[in-house]
Amino acid sequence: MKVYIKGIGERTYESPVTLREIAEGVKDTFSSPVTCAVLRNRLYDLNHVVEDDAAVEFLDLSSESGMRVYVRTLAFIFIKAASDVLPGCRVMVEHSIGNGIYSEILWKEPIDSNDVQAIERRMRELVEKDLPIIKKRVPTEEAAVYFKKLGWDDKVRLFKYLQEDYVDLYELDGLMDYFTDILLPSTGYVRWFALKFYLPGIVLQHPKPQLPLEIPPFDEQPKLFKVFRESERWAHILGVADAGALNDYITSGRAGEIIRIAEALHEKKIAQIADLICENRDMLRLILVAGPSSSGKTTFAQRLMVHLMVNGAKPFAISLDDYFVDREKTPVGEDGKHDFEALEAIDIELFNRQLEALIQGKEVYLPRYNFVTGKREFRKYPVKIEKNQPIIVEGIHALNDKLTFAIPKKDKFKIYVSALTQLSVDNHNYITTAHTRLLRRMVRDSRTRGADALKTLAMWPSVQKGAKKHIFPFQEEADVMFNSALVYEFAVLKKYAEPLLKKIGEEHPEHVMASHLLQLLQHFQPLEEEWDIPATSIIREFIGNSCFKVV
Repeated sequence: MKVYIKGIGERTYESPVTLREIAEGVKDTFSSPVTCAVLRNRLYDLNHVVEDDAAVEFLDLSSESGMRVYVRTLAFIFIKAASDVLPGCRVMVEHSIGNGIYSEILWKEPIDSNDVQAIERRMRELVEKDLPIIKKRVPTEEAAVYFKKLGWDDKVRLFKYLQEDYVDLYELDGLMDYFTDILLPSTGYVRWFALKFYLPGIVLQHPKPQLPLEIPPFDEQPKLFKVFRESERWAHILGVADAGALNDYITSGRAGEIIRIAEALHEKKIAQIADLICENRDMLRLILVAGPSSSGKTTFAQRLMVHLMVNGAKPFAISLDDYFVDREKTPVGEDGKHDFEALEAIDIELFNRQLEALIQGKEVYLPRYNFVTGKREFRKYPVKIEKNQPIIVEGIHALNDKLTFAIPKKDKFKIYVSALTQLSVDNHNYITTAHTRLLRRMVRDSRTRGADALKTLAMWPSVQKGAKKHIFPFQEEADVMFNSALVYEFAVLKKYAEPLLKKIGEEHPEHVMASHLLQLLQHFQPLEEEWDIPATSIIREFIGNSCFKVV
């Protein structure tokens, strides 16, 4: 049979042949190990058997999808090693942090650095042996019984709601586990990793696609980590740490209880931020709100304004979009298109002059950007603010001091907003912040901008590239961080996102990500009734019926 390999050309093989065998023959053309492959715009593990003529694209560690397979496999090896070193322990793989994955281990006593070193030694033993990781299709009920014996109740809860009669489990050296997507065929692939004891847990350090054969230095992010810890505390308050627990609430008719508590926690946090600002109102004149796409910063900013007004302040909002330079002056990116996310796309000189004038109590004619003509216009009437009126600016560059270079730091209060997902599928399958935001954006774009899911998925890589360049490097500069994730939102987004994703056929490259998101959403029961969700909720920014003006 003939197999066309993207970037390499056509090769002939005896049928049947595994993707692993094909990849082995062309590995020298890749800069790092191949971890998976795309056929007909679907992602397959390397044990997949090809029996007919096919077109294949191999993905190595330099790709986002290829690295996700590697990290998922690394997590399984870590879980197995921890179980060997600390018999009976429970491992929670929780979230990304500092160029790695943060995990915690519950055992009969707290773990220490010696335990971490022993786990890493055991992991390296497993890798050196190049043990097979075997995928097994098992009846769902049988899998639930297996995990119940292990005491893994999170998976037992999860499997109650899976509609399939069978599930795919992966076995490594006698231990079976469930993962939401594919793994590597053996432990020998996972050679680049390190464990760092990060009290009270462990960071699994792994390569990044940019440098796939190196372990980057640990990038401590104490403010971000604090917000994640707070989210764990919220999940404990709610009693909802995983998809199965949320499904239990929904099917028992108690979803309204979860919604009200989750929204109250948001309200309390926003009120605390407003109180903090008003305690220093004589100094803080500029409130800067930043966050990646679909983090809910627009609704957050408007709710913050309400709480500031409750405290007697009279906030004045300025839109950064109105300070775009004329379109012909907009910088051009590597792709030859206008780069509206570049700092140079904003007239920061004018922006700072007007901020200075407003803070000093002068009258200012604010601009308004005409997106049709691509030109800046000025409003007919000037504005003037009082000393007790803080200025709120929301935008992707808000945390970058270059944006507000003329304003002293003592006059600025920076807020970082992101959807740092509180919920996991189960203890070993966490949900990335990026996937939460992508689902939000997809639902919103379909509802308000007439954009189908295909268009949203196609532009998402560039959106993420912009966030990595312009937002994430400055997040630790924030004075406070606000987690906009809601523990119940996947149950709400499911009924909106699933029909959109199912329209993306196999003829589109975006089908790979669409399939991944559908696989993720299948673990959640839909929340059909929405009357308990208040009009002020951040999720309303995406599903509709918000009481705030959102775009």
